[in-house]
Formats: sequence, structure tokens, C-alpha cells
Amino acid sequence: MRRAPRLLVFTDLDGSLLDHHDYDWSPAAPWLRRLAARGDAVIPVTSKTRAELTVLRRQLDLQHTPFVTENGAVIGLPPAWRLPDDPAPGGDGLTLFTPGESADALAARLHALAADQRAPVRLFSELSDDEAAALTGLPPADAALARQREGSQPLLWDGDEDGWQRFCKVLERDGLTVTRGGRFRHVMGRVDKGRAVRWLVERYRDLHGRDVRTLGLGDGPNDLPLLEAVQRAVLIRGAHDLPVAPRQDALYRTGQPGPRGWVEGVEHWLLKDGPDKENGHE
Repeated sequence: MRRAPRLLVFTDLDGSLLDHHDYDWSPAAPWLRRLAARGDAVIPVTSKTRAELTVLRRQLDLQHTPFVTENGAVIGLPPAWRLPDDPAPGGDGLTLFTPGESADALAARLHALAADQRAPVRLFSELSDDEAAALTGLPPADAALARQREGSQPLLWDGDEDGWQRFCKVLERDGLTVTRGGRFRHVMGRVDKGRAVRWLVERYRDLHGRDVRTLGLGDGPNDLPLLEAVQRAVLIRGAHDLPVAPRQDALYRTGQPGPRGWVEGVEHWLLKDGPDKENGHE
């Protein structure tokens, strides 16, 4: 049986653990292995879909940790994180929680609001695989996985910024949550990355009867709730010009972008109080 982790590392993927341009994570691979050897849990908290993350979890060797997809719309738990009264796991052994609205319900609401406001909106999930591939830089087969939304809808806005701000207010008045990642605007129900992080920390307390140390890493505006929900945070230098200003006293801003910045931030906090200790205590 795996021992309970003493540190939960909540990490964004695109632009953070994964390079914004080519999705490479090799600079972070030694630290991923090191954290696993320490018994720490690295938990992806991403705008990606569950379909996309299924492959990545295997590649990153994160099959035994929870995950959050679609900016907080889906939370997945492996067996060690289950409680007896949880819903039954699926065929893959994962228990899923979807605290927001379904992607289909969101699409219907967005189409109605866009028609009412004459807003120039396209839904990423309704693009062709080739169109999605051209926008993301992914191969068409991977772009198809990115279009398989369960609890959110990334938007493409074909108007000006003033028009977007007006439409954004309409969405928020209608009870929707709007955030921005490195590439897209995302619309969800009443969910975000921070709520999912706090939910998982509370689940840890329910399972183990004690608190746990938390570290969060991200680069975009959609990571603000994540960075504000952890004890220590790393704002990774973004490959975008979007403002990101977390309300977080324990914040380190990296000089490097992507996975190199990820390593820089992890080392800042884990080596801050002296030599790294293999049992995960500082």
C-alpha cells in the first residue's frame, strides 16, 4: 500500500509542466521521478480534457494520483483516494466527480446567448479536427481528444476586445464562469481550478485525518484560483502577454518559461529551507 503523501503538488500543464509550443516536459522529468521517490503526489490541474489526460498520465507516470481537467469541471480519483460512499468507479478504476454543468448544456446556453447578443462566437468543440489542430499545434488525432469536452466549452472570439468584455458580462450575469488560458477563453459552470484544489485537500483530510503541505504551479489567468488555494505558489513565466497577479504572499515568479520554469519553481520552494530531504519533510 502506498503511504500517504506529505506534499501535494498541484500543477497546470500547458505552458507550465508542458512547453507552450511543443508540449515537451523532458526538463522536468528528473524532478517528477524525484518527487515520486519522495512519496509526494503530483496532481495535474489543467484545461485539457480527460481524454487528453489519459495518455499524459501514463507518459508522466501519474496514474496513482488524482487529476483535475477542464479548469475544475472534472475531478478524477484513483482507488487510494476513494471514500466508501463515493460513486462506483468506472471500468478504468477511476471515480469521477463533475461539480459543474455538462458540456452539452453549456453549448446550448452559449448558442442561445450568442444568438441573442449577435456575438461572433465559435466553440472549439465544434471545429473540425484539422481546424483544431491548426489552432493548437497538435496532430489531428490529439486535437480530436482536446475537443471531447465534458464540463466546459473553450471559445474562439472573432470580434474586438470591447465586444468580448460586453459579452463576458452577459455570460457572468447568466451564472457562468469565464476564464482565460494560454490559447482560449473557457466557459464553465460554477467551477474553477481553486475550488477543485480545495476539494482535493479536504478529501485528503477526510482520508488521513491530518493536514498536508501544498504547492501550486501555473502560468495563465485560469491558474489564479489554483495559485491562491495553495500554501506556496509558483507563477511560471508565460508565453503570452496576459496579466496574471495572484493574491498570494508565498509566491515565486520564475525567470524561465515552461518546464524549465517549473523546475526553477519546484527547486525554489523545496530547496528553500536547506538541502532537499528525500522523505519530503523540510
